[in-house]
Amino acid sequence: MKKNNIFQEGIVLENLPGTLFKAKLDDGREILAHLSGKMRLHHIKVLPGDRVRVEMTPYDETKGRIVHRLK
Repeated sequence: MKKNNIFQEGIVLENLPGTLFKAKLDDGREILAHLSGKMRLHHIKVLPGDRVRVEMTPYDETKGRIVHRLK
């Protein structure tokens, strides 16, 4: 199942309640993303303006999971 996932990079636009974020991808789309479990476990902070890598499924490309905060 994981081989079908799509990874894209983008910028976090705003924080929403419940570890949800609005992110703008490099191709111009805006999606709703949540933090992955490992990022929650290790208390990695994500702020507006941070570059992130987002994992999405091909079924719903309006939602995703933030899996990595880039430098």
